[in-house]
Amino acid sequence: MRILLVEDDDLIGSGLEVALRNAGFTVDWARDGQHAEVALATTPYALLILDLGLPKLSGMDLLKGLRLRGNDIPVLVLTAKDTAADKVRGLDAGADDYLGKPFDLAELVSRCRALIRRSQGRSTDVIAWRGLTVDPVAQTVSKGGVRVPLTAREWAVLIHLLTHAGVPQPRSRIEESLYGWHEEVESNAIEVHVSNLRKKLGGDVIRTVRGFGYVVDKA
Repeated sequence: MRILLVEDDDLIGSGLEVALRNAGFTVDWARDGQHAEVALATTPYALLILDLGLPKLSGMDLLKGLRLRGNDIPVLVLTAKDTAADKVRGLDAGADDYLGKPFDLAELVSRCRALIRRSQGRSTDVIAWRGLTVDPVAQTVSKGGVRVPLTAREWAVLIHLLTHAGVPQPRSRIEESLYGWHEEVESNAIEVHVSNLRKKLGGDVIRTVRGFGYVVDKA
């Protein structure tokens, strides 16, 4: 799943980027509000992590603009201002959660997972689908109780399709969820990952929608 991180502090931003990538997320990092606004207008994200004290366009103004345009992306606000009044203003502007600096990276990752899970209508992190057990926290997949090793990209494709079960996904949309700004996409990468997943998990797990893309049917 692809996340937009908006943070102008290089030290904080680099630490967050590493922690989120290690947790299995694809991360785009914008360092000012205007850059973030363009990114949000052109790329679908599963979550926005937003610092409020940004150059060019404040995080609060960015958040208000998002909600006025009807964008319901989950938003986790980060800020050095951690008073009750600041939290109220952020939540009233449309934030879904609020974390004051300094913060624990493990807690932040956990909050990210919770926000994404709720936005997808799931009550637990673990996804059970026709004999598969997928644990996004441990980043593991089991079939019939037996662990199946997947590469990071195979894992990301599977998670994307499972969290959009029943909704056919074009190849371009899957690519957008897997690859960040500075990552090169090979022309047949998605086809290769899908082929490998079928070999490892079964040929009936992912169905091809001819002329469109791929889908995992609802359980």
